[in-house]
Amino acid sequence: MAKEKTVYVCSHCGQESPKWVGKCPACGQWNTYVEQVVRPEPAAKRPAPGVERMKSRPQPIGEVEGGEEPRIDLHDQELNRVLGGGLVQGSLVLIGGEPGIGKSTLVLQTVLRMPEKRVLYVSGEESVRQLKLRADRLSGTSGNCLIVCETSLEQIYVHIKNVQPDLVVIDSIQTISTDLLDSSPGSIAQVRECSASILRFAKESHTAVILIGHINKEGSIAGPKVLEHIVDTVLQFEGDQHYMYRILRSIKNRFGSTAELGIYEMRQDGLRQVSNPSELLLSQDHEGMSGVAIASALEGIRPFLIETQALVSSAVYGNPQRSATGFDIRRMNMLLAVLEKRVGFKLAQKDVFLNIAGGLKVNDPAIDLAVISAILSSNMDVAIEAEVCMAGEVGLSGEIRPVNRIEQRIGEAEKLGFKRFVLPKHNLQGLNAKKTKIELVPVRKVEEAFRALFG
Repeated sequence: MAKEKTVYVCSHCGQESPKWVGKCPACGQWNTYVEQVVRPEPAAKRPAPGVERMKSRPQPIGEVEGGEEPRIDLHDQELNRVLGGGLVQGSLVLIGGEPGIGKSTLVLQTVLRMPEKRVLYVSGEESVRQLKLRADRLSGTSGNCLIVCETSLEQIYVHIKNVQPDLVVIDSIQTISTDLLDSSPGSIAQVRECSASILRFAKESHTAVILIGHINKEGSIAGPKVLEHIVDTVLQFEGDQHYMYRILRSIKNRFGSTAELGIYEMRQDGLRQVSNPSELLLSQDHEGMSGVAIASALEGIRPFLIETQALVSSAVYGNPQRSATGFDIRRMNMLLAVLEKRVGFKLAQKDVFLNIAGGLKVNDPAIDLAVISAILSSNMDVAIEAEVCMAGEVGLSGEIRPVNRIEQRIGEAEKLGFKRFVLPKHNLQGLNAKKTKIELVPVRKVEEAFRALFG
């Protein structure tokens, strides 16, 4: 019997090494090498069953026929927009997210709404009875949605050959294994080999495939980084389990933009599409309350209004506390330093707590103006008018810097009935103020913004 050969593989990028090393020379990550057993004579790779291997030949790019890729309507406006207009035939889509966030619920309720397409749902984690209970809870049935519980890649190909589906869903890729490798399911080699084989099947048969994947403690897709390079589209399903909102982001998309965003609301009967998230993220009863400012933010290319809440109080203990939820704590400390140095507000001996309502995590620098306005409103205990919205980036010298897509931000505020909009003065260049009914208040420095808000 031949002696087994072992290699060490980086779990982040898939780089192989004959011995263990602390730092991967390819991607620079530390302590990512794991030991794997390699067959001395690997079996030949089998083609996907029912698919004839096509012989390729080089040809001039001018002779290649172009045109739009045919897409499958998923009957979900949010998901269609994130994918770029629908699911492309022959594409491989990977949806990742934390456990219990709603990945399987999203995919199952989507395929149940597609009675015109034949769908094969392969589950490696749940039984058929569990899937039936979930489908009943989602109040959806489809005679063309076939479910099977299988973890062997070869058996999955047999089911695909018998069913001939238009769409294949695999939940999840970490539970699938192939007989060509001796390693256990979920290992780096299994995930890489199974994903590459499924990609060949999708391209050669022009069948769309949706993979559901887990994420690790760092927040990235579990398995080697090469998995994200294999697939055509990577979608990240995010959200806090303590809140009802879920966000679907496009990290990679070969057939569309990565700036799109989908928002859902988790309910007892499944996920509901949120076409106007601003109305849900704003509480309507904050009039007369200090420490609340409304900001017009962008996630991708989608504008929505968020409520920024701040609480400033005298420090009970020796060291003042700084806490931020949904906002970068380092950027908040920078804004507090600008307020003290450039404007003259003494906040060094006060506790400052900041919260973005709704459980969202916002990275848009345009909410800087709303953050400092909420902090000053709480510090002076003076409420900001409920019909005022704002957007602007704050610089280290106290200037209000211009922001992008100002027309969309103003339009979102106008649609929700706001009367005044505080914006950077530089953004007025090229902006047709006659088209907007909302009053525009241009400001150049932080002091001007405070005079406009507090008089």
